[in-house]
Amino acid sequence: MKDEILKPVRNVEWFEEEGLVRLKIMKFRSKFGKIICKILKRPEYFIVNLDEVGSFAWKSFDGKNSIEDIMKMIEEKYGKEKAGGLGIFIKMLEKNEYIRLE
Repeated sequence: MKDEILKPVRNVEWFEEEGLVRLKIMKFRSKFGKIICKILKRPEYFIVNLDEVGSFAWKSFDGKNSIEDIMKMIEEKYGKEKAGGLGIFIKMLEKNEYIRLE
């Protein structure tokens, strides 16, 4: 598949705070891990904070925008240099299963 037809889709829960995106990532997928968190009175998740450009990109990962579309939007808003990091950002998110590419 070519980049221009791949469309990122979010896989994890997220929320916006003060204009920036925060990802809510589960620490464990197994029931055992979740039970341990409850016993230790620890949250079952951790928060990943995105910067302004990452937040802008994340909001575009809706399955409608292609990678090429998102890159153009970032370039228009933040400049060519910031748009150049999109590929690495997407690969990192996909590797950690925070997004999937369709």
